[in-house]
Amino acid sequence: MRRLLPVTDLTTDETGLVATATAPTTAAGDGEWSLEQLAEAYAYPERDGPWLRANMVSTLDGAAQHDGRSQGISCATDMRIFGTLRGLADVVVVGAETVRLEGYRPARAREAFAARRAAAGQAPAPAIAVVSASLDLDFSLPLFTSPLVPTLVLTGAGAPSDRVQEAERAGVQVVVAGEGAGVAPERAVRELAARGLTRLLTEGGPRLLGQFVAADALDELCLTMSPMLSAGDAQRIAVGLSVGVPERFALTSMLEEDGFLFTRYRRDRSR
Repeated sequence: MRRLLPVTDLTTDETGLVATATAPTTAAGDGEWSLEQLAEAYAYPERDGPWLRANMVSTLDGAAQHDGRSQGISCATDMRIFGTLRGLADVVVVGAETVRLEGYRPARAREAFAARRAAAGQAPAPAIAVVSASLDLDFSLPLFTSPLVPTLVLTGAGAPSDRVQEAERAGVQVVVAGEGAGVAPERAVRELAARGLTRLLTEGGPRLLGQFVAADALDELCLTMSPMLSAGDAQRIAVGLSVGVPERFALTSMLEEDGFLFTRYRRDRSR
């Protein structure tokens, strides 16, 4: 894997000034980055309050899925980064439809991140928080019955009471994050942060990410650009309500391997 941005190879020229080399850098060894290196590269910023990052993959022509799932446009390194982002997060926020389509299971504890999580005061694994207005979920699935960290469901105050009761009987923590039937994205972030879950990661799907974007709640996007063309009518990484003025994000890092680009964009607060 090559690091394309930021460039870290610094040299001193004949004037004594520090100059930045333009050649991309590679990781030590055979080029595959260790999980520790990836964890350092993707560490959450040191700050007070919550930080919401999204992790998505897209083809060159903007498809976020192939045959309804993201796996077909991903790669092994993308999945290593996916695992790293989970290993750093307090909570993974995901839409109910994505839970159903992708067959979500509980997040597992991984030895590679155990010391880092313990030092940060985190649980052994991130919690999964499912966003659902209807609570039309199968609460007999392992995601709800046997998680290492209790699964949460984010819903609105108007959610069906019978479904709320069924969720609670299954041991699910139901979190009200909206006045109506649905969830208000900015309130979801606040409610999770109030429970000490400040390192937030959303893996979509596109409708949920679109809601976070429209609510101006997203701080960072980790986007894998897949060197594939898909055509068809697959969704983009974010869909739904359009924002009045597009939000500008700044490119902060870029890695490359086998034509895949692994980018990070953060909200550009300089504008």
